[in-house]
Amino acid sequence: MLSYELTEEQRILRQTVRDFAEAEIAPIARELDEKEKFSVELTQKMGELGLFGMFVPEEYGGSNMGYIAYIIAVEEIARVDGSQAATVAAGNSLGIGPIYYFGTEAQKKQYLPTLCTGDGLAGFGLTEPDAGSDAGGSKTTAIFENGEWIINGSKIFITNSANPLSLVTTVQAVTGKKADGKKEYSCFLVPAGSKGLLAKEMHGKMMWRSSNTAELYFDDLHVPESAILGKRGEGFHQMMKTLDGGRLSIAAMGLGGAQGAYEKALKYAQERKQFGKPICKNQVIAFKLADMATRIEAARNLLYKACWLRETHQSFGQVAAMAKLYCSEVFKFVATEAIQIHGGYGLMKEYDVERFFRDQKLLEIGEGTSEIQRIVISRSIGC
Repeated sequence: MLSYELTEEQRILRQTVRDFAEAEIAPIARELDEKEKFSVELTQKMGELGLFGMFVPEEYGGSNMGYIAYIIAVEEIARVDGSQAATVAAGNSLGIGPIYYFGTEAQKKQYLPTLCTGDGLAGFGLTEPDAGSDAGGSKTTAIFENGEWIINGSKIFITNSANPLSLVTTVQAVTGKKADGKKEYSCFLVPAGSKGLLAKEMHGKMMWRSSNTAELYFDDLHVPESAILGKRGEGFHQMMKTLDGGRLSIAAMGLGGAQGAYEKALKYAQERKQFGKPICKNQVIAFKLADMATRIEAARNLLYKACWLRETHQSFGQVAAMAKLYCSEVFKFVATEAIQIHGGYGLMKEYDVERFFRDQKLLEIGEGTSEIQRIVISRSIGC
């Protein structure tokens, strides 16, 4: 039976992560954003708090707290800063996830203990310059010769793959053709610093400016046969399954960001006076805040249902797509209204709603655009 009651452990987790975000992230978020600086120190502190590997069993270094706990943690970090939430979300869903769910026992033991402490980060190499929403358009290739795989090609917009903590990246490549003539895709675990790998940090981003984003170039990069993630030919399936889970973390970022922007707007509206009274006493402002609160509550219920379905081992792909779509668009609505409530001040960097407004946009694009989510949902309902 679906219950909306969090466990005592989950409630403690929420408060612990919220306190951490307020004390450790909030004071420096604006500076990191301005300097486009990825923080090794903050990432390691989040690791010490146990925010990596929350759905991974203890035998591999995780805390085994479950997916709902993980989503709560992402939500609370995003309430303060999207960049640090992106580091956690990508580090878990896209980094740890594929290795834990699809890796061999040897691969799990090699990488997961370090990834679960936050002392190492893993990337997810799917997107290419000409293959974004069309994940099947990948051009990166891997050819098997003399007992090794030789990878050539490139990836772009890859989170956590070009910083001092980068440990490994899961890379999808074309490894041949199937019997029906379609491309065969396989995934490979490519260690950071490998010969033939060039990782270039990307700058000039509008949003998530203190999250690490990279371009990856593979020039006759050699990896052993054991570097294949799971089995040959299962790469596309692995990537799509990973994105199903990743949608929940992106939805959590949307929900947390919306909550943060709403709280900033409410506080400002209670303190800002015009015509002799707080502006929240004006019906037009009060109604904006009421609409924001209502949509956030609806978004939270949808996301938590999707997480509950996953936690109870039920089919969750359709609801995950709905949650990703709705939470990201609720964040857009809330961030826009928060700017409006702040007026001219909302356009200034000294007010956090300006950063929330910028960070929101990626959630409608990353891990499947809103348009792709609508395709997924429409197909799931028989269209």
